[in-house]
Amino acid sequence: MENLALTATVWKNLNPFWGEEYTLHLPMGFHTLSFLVMDEDTIGHDDVIGKITLGKEIIGSQAKGIDSWLNLTRVDPDEEVQGEIHLSLELLRDRKRRRLRCQVIEARDLAPRDISGTSDPFARVLFNNHSAETSIIKKTRFPHWEETLDLELDAEELSEEAMVTVEVWDWDMVGKNDFLGKVEIPFACLHKTPRLEGWFRLLPLGNNEVDAGGKLGALRLKVRLVEDQILPSMYYQPLIDLLVESVISPAEDSSALSMLEEVTIVESRQDVAMTLVKIYLGQGLVVPFLDYLNTREVNHTSNRSLISQLAVGMLYLHEVLKPIINRIFDERKYIELDPCKIDLNRTRRISFKGAVSEAEIRDSSVEMLQTYLTSIIESIVASVDQCPPVMRVAFKQLHKRVEEQFSEPENEDVKYLAIGGFFFLRFFAPAILTPKLFHLRDQHADTRTSRTLLLLAKALQSVGNLGLQLGHGKEQWMAPLHPIILRSVASVKDFLDKLIDIDHDIGKAVSSVPQRAVFMPSVTVKEGYLHKYKAEGPQLLSRFAFKKRYFWLTSESLSYAKTSDLQVRSSIPVQCVCAVERVDENAFQQQNVMQVITQDDDDGRMHTMYIQCKNVNELNQWLSAIRKVSIYNVHMLPSFHPGVHRGGKWTCCLQADRAGCSRTHSAVTLGDWSDPLDPDVESQMIYKQLLQGKDKLRSVFVCNGAECNVQMMKPGQSVAARLLAVIEDLEQAHAAFQHREKEDTSCVILNS
Repeated sequence: MENLALTATVWKNLNPFWGEEYTLHLPMGFHTLSFLVMDEDTIGHDDVIGKITLGKEIIGSQAKGIDSWLNLTRVDPDEEVQGEIHLSLELLRDRKRRRLRCQVIEARDLAPRDISGTSDPFARVLFNNHSAETSIIKKTRFPHWEETLDLELDAEELSEEAMVTVEVWDWDMVGKNDFLGKVEIPFACLHKTPRLEGWFRLLPLGNNEVDAGGKLGALRLKVRLVEDQILPSMYYQPLIDLLVESVISPAEDSSALSMLEEVTIVESRQDVAMTLVKIYLGQGLVVPFLDYLNTREVNHTSNRSLISQLAVGMLYLHEVLKPIINRIFDERKYIELDPCKIDLNRTRRISFKGAVSEAEIRDSSVEMLQTYLTSIIESIVASVDQCPPVMRVAFKQLHKRVEEQFSEPENEDVKYLAIGGFFFLRFFAPAILTPKLFHLRDQHADTRTSRTLLLLAKALQSVGNLGLQLGHGKEQWMAPLHPIILRSVASVKDFLDKLIDIDHDIGKAVSSVPQRAVFMPSVTVKEGYLHKYKAEGPQLLSRFAFKKRYFWLTSESLSYAKTSDLQVRSSIPVQCVCAVERVDENAFQQQNVMQVITQDDDDGRMHTMYIQCKNVNELNQWLSAIRKVSIYNVHMLPSFHPGVHRGGKWTCCLQADRAGCSRTHSAVTLGDWSDPLDPDVESQMIYKQLLQGKDKLRSVFVCNGAECNVQMMKPGQSVAARLLAVIEDLEQAHAAFQHREKEDTSCVILNS
């Protein structure tokens, strides 16, 4: 069971709200997805409150995904199993007797049941009243038995309805043994197959999970499973060519983009917009694309997708807001303006004359809010040079389109509202309201800080509206902030004028370099202090061999040095990475350790670097980041050792050979704004949208569904015909790859 993601902790709350979203790349062979609700303890182990387990079939059966409250169930240790076992079964017959021969070869990735993070596994074969057991292998989750167990059977026992069961247990010297999983194989399979061999997934004792009727609480989940087959890049190039043509030679209603907009359902429009931004970033055409969007928005007076610029503006947002957000969290002031919500018991005494009054709380709150709001506005209006040129050029184009559409003198403020509306209402204000979701903080705000952030977000929205709606709303208690909002209007307009004062050629040059990622290759994807140990030989040193180093990860290399200001760094090319995996806790008697396995390009030698992170969240982030940038590497390992090589053998499987005992993983937790571009994945998403709307595309744009020749086509129909041809070619390519995969399948797991 691999830990994929961990939410922030909501302290002292029985009704927590997380509002966190994760996009996970799951291994194709996954069976279940579990959500455990934990009670974090600062001392000792965290307590499990309850869990929800969803099978792959259940999630996949809902086209729009699952969106509901689900009751937590109790966690039964006998149900928490994992791993696989390698078995060979054979029914032997002669004149005198019948024998069931079971070779118990090995198991992998068993659940840890002992405090050491391992188990002491043995296997038991059962058939009717017969049983036999293997030996016990101490302190491992990857046992190698290589034992043959024979069961003598009577002729009347050879019923096809019978079942052969293989159980795996963790042996305990004191107390009862712990269940690790079982496999059930119908006896009928042995009648049909002379010898049955393969890896079998270990299953729980039975579905004993009891819905406690909500006594343990319930969890609101939105889960959607998307299974995609990603084709090689060359298959998507015709689609990319059509999308590029749409912004280089735009046509109002006869481009591939306008047709994509026509067939995209409302629920998918935001995802499609973000995907298109990434595609055009990769093509160096994001400025023409955003100009295309701006033109359509202004001409149709709609208010749609400038939010997609978050993909290129998140680092800028961090530079502007993070210092003031950190200050608000650190000071944790009690601030309230609404007289209906002021609680006299929630604040410390601020007067020696006695208990504080509502007026004193309100005056103190106004003073603090003015201080915070002033800092935020000053930071924003001083950030012209920090704003990415791509965004500035896009805003300049938007300003131009608005002036063309609303040229009357009375509409002078419209150009400021168009840009400021995005900048303040849809960019900075949401980040202030929920800084955790924008990666400005590792944890959600507590109730007191959250209220402060809400009041500041409201005030900043009024700044974005240039104070035009002040005094017209229901929240008249916000009036003490109106003067500072109105005083800021002039500086905000001056800021917006400076923001769009950029040479179009400069912005175009910056965005015209094709990129494989939102970041340039020379820009760091992730960085920070970690502890490392590089294994140069088969014998590892103690855990104290870990040295503190500062790490940088880019799309090209993983490098490190003693401090963050050193220019001389040790570096590992990303293309040499073969696997990125966790290390079992018992390997170094330390938590949150990962390994990066690399292979030399010259001599093919393997090297392992062990890295310790400070907590599980940081571990998941580094695992995801390195896996993501190495996702296209061609020499990835199929298996690895989750332990270390010590005393001539691996601590995980107790074997001396260097072949891995556990399958490698590909699970990745993705952050939308820092996620490296996957051109093929993004093209696949656009293809799926077009495939869903293929019939509509044909009926609207291509002769009402009839066969057309070139002479009969109206403007736009030739583009539609080309787009339909691309869709059909991709359909055929997918079908061919699926057929090839079926032919390559050589075995079936019976109990999957």
